[in-house]
Amino acid sequence: MKDNGVPRQLLLIIDGILVWTAFWVVAILRPLFRSLVGQAPNASPLLDNLDLIIAVAIPIIPLTLEGLGYYQAQSRFRENFKKLLSGVFICSVILLVIMIVTRALSDSRFLLLGFPVILSTLLAIRGAIVHHYQKKKKENDALKQSVQIFGSGKEVDEFKNGISAARYWMWDLQEEVNLESVSTEELVQLLKERSVATAVFLAGKTEFSKVSSAIELCESMGIESMVVSDFLRTKLSIPSVETVAGRTMITLSSTPSISYSILAKKALDRLGAFTLIVCTSPLWLIAAIGIRIKSPSGPVFFRQKRAGICGRPFTMWKFRTMHIDAEAQLAKVKQDVGNEMDGPVFKLDNDPRVFGWGSFLRKTSIDELPQLINVLTGEMSLVGPRPLPVYEVEEFQKSEHRRRLSVKPGITCLWQAGGRNSITNFDDWVALDLKYIDNWSFWLDLKILLMTVPAVLFSRGAK
Repeated sequence: MKDNGVPRQLLLIIDGILVWTAFWVVAILRPLFRSLVGQAPNASPLLDNLDLIIAVAIPIIPLTLEGLGYYQAQSRFRENFKKLLSGVFICSVILLVIMIVTRALSDSRFLLLGFPVILSTLLAIRGAIVHHYQKKKKENDALKQSVQIFGSGKEVDEFKNGISAARYWMWDLQEEVNLESVSTEELVQLLKERSVATAVFLAGKTEFSKVSSAIELCESMGIESMVVSDFLRTKLSIPSVETVAGRTMITLSSTPSISYSILAKKALDRLGAFTLIVCTSPLWLIAAIGIRIKSPSGPVFFRQKRAGICGRPFTMWKFRTMHIDAEAQLAKVKQDVGNEMDGPVFKLDNDPRVFGWGSFLRKTSIDELPQLINVLTGEMSLVGPRPLPVYEVEEFQKSEHRRRLSVKPGITCLWQAGGRNSITNFDDWVALDLKYIDNWSFWLDLKILLMTVPAVLFSRGAK
């Protein structure tokens, strides 16, 4: 059951189909447009050279709309139409950049003009249909589902006050019943008379066996059951139910679960890392030559054990920017110069262990490029909390510090993209990482990646 009356996953799939439909409509209208402006028909079909564009557009446009909150309140048609136009505009810019890079622009000018208009029209029509469906549900009691609440007193009042307006459109709430006061026979009769479709159990103080028996009865009658889980006091974790070894299990997770967006993030990581490695390969060569000239006695790459997801160690790659005995000098540097970061991690501007060319590599963030190898191998992501050395993670004193290890580490993050020099307290750093984890979306990853570009170009906060 969904708040907007239509499953969000279904809307994402429908809108992905509409994206493909918009390309198809543009391909049909293109010859007509060329004839109207007096141009000769083009021998090659429009969509022949746009496989990559279409493959990117079908998932990225619905995901962008999801990031803008387009699917959260389908009842507000005007507000959603503004989000729709913003999403289509953003994605059209992204597609334009891809078309320029792939040199598909010269044969696709009509696509740039017609696709946004046609797609916006199709999505607006789909939105109007959903809005009309919701409105009919609101006006027609016969379309509402009969919902029976089992509970009493304050807990029922709090539950009713917390129900969203969209659910009220769908639900025909019956008078609540105290489960302790009815027998099995009376319960059966009540469910029949009220044509109950969904039973909501808020019976927090009711004997559990009584609740279990009522749920089994609803199951036998084909009635959906919703059970409050207030006995599990969580602030961040999202519960889900699954069957393991034949037993029903409630899973509490504070990190994003497998979804359309997670799969898109994985695809972005692999495709983005491969593309960046190819595009930045000249910088790799320049960095390697500079390291060989300025510090010939050491290796080009620096490898270190870092804490990955759930603290699992992995080998992280970077271009070497320090003298070969840097690790042995760490304790002495801490004693002589100090640490600019409060907490278990070490950060120091103008670290004396960094040689001249290494300082340039750090300032321009070129030293981070080899981490793209870690992204390709699945040990890191493009966006995520920065991985810390294993010995620093072992110094964590607070449990919330370890929660930043609950997701895959990344090359860039909110701390990285927002300017690193402004943060000198590890708790503030962790707060940004937890903000990212708790508010994660595919759109947030794209936003952080876009924020990282000027941060790197202008060397904001690089150390």
